[in-house]
Amino acid sequence: MVRSDAQTLLNYVILPNLLLRLSVVMLRRGLLVWLSRVGVLLVVVCCCFSLLYVITCSPHADEPMAGQPLPRAGGMAMPGGPSRPGGVGGAPIGPARREGFQALLQEREEQHRQHITSLKKQIAQLKEALQERREQLKGMQDSMEKTAGEGTVGDVADEHSHSDLQEFLRSQLSRAEVHSGVRLPSEYAVVPFESFTLQRVYQLEMGLTHHPEEKPVRKDRRDELGEVVESALHALNAPNQGGDKTKPSKVYTPSDFIEGIARTEKDKGTLYELTFRGEQKQEFRRLLLFRPFGPLMKVKSELVESANVAINIVLPLSQRADKFKQFMHNFR
Repeated sequence: MVRSDAQTLLNYVILPNLLLRLSVVMLRRGLLVWLSRVGVLLVVVCCCFSLLYVITCSPHADEPMAGQPLPRAGGMAMPGGPSRPGGVGGAPIGPARREGFQALLQEREEQHRQHITSLKKQIAQLKEALQERREQLKGMQDSMEKTAGEGTVGDVADEHSHSDLQEFLRSQLSRAEVHSGVRLPSEYAVVPFESFTLQRVYQLEMGLTHHPEEKPVRKDRRDELGEVVESALHALNAPNQGGDKTKPSKVYTPSDFIEGIARTEKDKGTLYELTFRGEQKQEFRRLLLFRPFGPLMKVKSELVESANVAINIVLPLSQRADKFKQFMHNFR
């Protein structure tokens, strides 16, 4: 009985305890060995990185230093001091590199010489042009002084012809339907207007095309309408003189032009009515021009507020009054 108890004690108590202590000792020894190996490996890696950094970041003796000026013939120019023979760090410069530096310096000097020569030529040309302009101005002044006493008779004739021209233009303007209408014998005597924009001309007399839009616009017609629009812009953007309160304060451009209408009467001239955008949203600037087979004349410029403008529409409503009433009811 005692022998069996001792065997049981040995198997279940003493042997597990011994095994546990043995495993702890072995674990401690293995951990120490692993830590020592890791430490040695880290030291080796740090040494390798340090050596690689020293090799890559150290300055090379055979390369010129960044930011240093090029060496002159016979020496190396140092910043802030006189040049001394030799290269960077006192190393001697080879003959090939010295010849390369000399060639580069000679090329730069040649470029500077060419630039100076071209500037001198330009200055000489400008002086010659200035001298020619002075001589022309002096000749014009002399000719004006000579003709000042001899031009009295010619001035009187020019004034008389100018007054005749103004009288003719006024008579043509009074005959045209600008300020008031003219009684016509029938509707066939009415000269229709043509509507135009910056790119298109819409006409009632279609001719052989049977299309109201003239496309493309003829070059002579396009030039004529462009001149009219340009003259209208010049008149609108002219400085305010004479205390005209209706004079616009904005600067008009071709983009402000909306549309215009024009018609030509064979014995009077061409009448143009152009509409531009105003300074506010519901305002328009209307300009009336007249060309009495001569230069353009500004007839009238007025500001139109479209908020209170009534639009009259003429419709043939014979036997259609009920349908029109229904349409207006649905439209409202």
